[in-house]
Amino acid sequence: MLIQTMKRMRKAIVHSLATVLALGLVLITDAEAMRVSPMVSEITTRGAGSSARIEVQNVGSTSLAFETRITRIEFDENGQMIETPSDDEFLVFPPQGVIPVNGRQVVRVQWVGDPELAVSRAYYVGIHQLPVDVEGTASDAAVGAQVQLVYHMKSLLTVAPPGAEPDVRVLSAVPAMVTTAAGPLELTSATTETAAAPAAAPGEVPGVEVELRNTGTRYALMSGADWTFEGKDPQGQDVRVRLTANQINEAVGVGYLAPAGGRRVFRVPTGQAFAEGQPIKLSFSQ
Repeated sequence: MLIQTMKRMRKAIVHSLATVLALGLVLITDAEAMRVSPMVSEITTRGAGSSARIEVQNVGSTSLAFETRITRIEFDENGQMIETPSDDEFLVFPPQGVIPVNGRQVVRVQWVGDPELAVSRAYYVGIHQLPVDVEGTASDAAVGAQVQLVYHMKSLLTVAPPGAEPDVRVLSAVPAMVTTAAGPLELTSATTETAAAPAAAPGEVPGVEVELRNTGTRYALMSGADWTFEGKDPQGQDVRVRLTANQINEAVGVGYLAPAGGRRVFRVPTGQAFAEGQPIKLSFSQ
């Protein structure tokens, strides 16, 4: 059973799932105009823990107008993210506002969706800077040659019923050649009990294609633990490769695995070839 490992994984990696997006054109003055914290929040479907507080700070040189938008995030088996507008599942106060220079605004996000939610869900709380001329500088002719930088930041919010836990199973693990931007030499920190892997084409290294399924009621973040692969090399010798959580994060990202039967296929570069047709055992450890 992997439940205890998944509990530790959730605590170890939850903050790395946060995504921060800064979208704009040309920077005029400040390299940073807005900060959002925390970047990750976890709430329950009912009770005192069913709301989160997100602080927006204006660190720019002009007043900051913003609005909030919430989207539910899901992933297909190949890891492609799908976002769906979900503002109706939350009560947000204030939903928009103007923050003075060096000011702060706390945004309260309250779950008002199904209190009997069966499995966990993941959402982005988007804090979107509005291209509003709060200071009235548009009348200045000199501004005509400038371009305003607009920030859009996303804070991860997970909602789970009380007591929800992940339950991850390995469905398959087979040898594969994996394309990696890092290249073969970047994988030398992986530990192996056999000789170095055979030479591979630039950007392509020996690895393992893994299919995982989460039948639990809470999401799992698979880059929160070390992965150990055990099997035979092409010469029939025993081989064992251990990749740290950091290496897994670099190879496949945070490895979000949805609950209630969520499946993902991960192509993991190991730097060590495994024999075709031979079983590969995969285990997780903290």
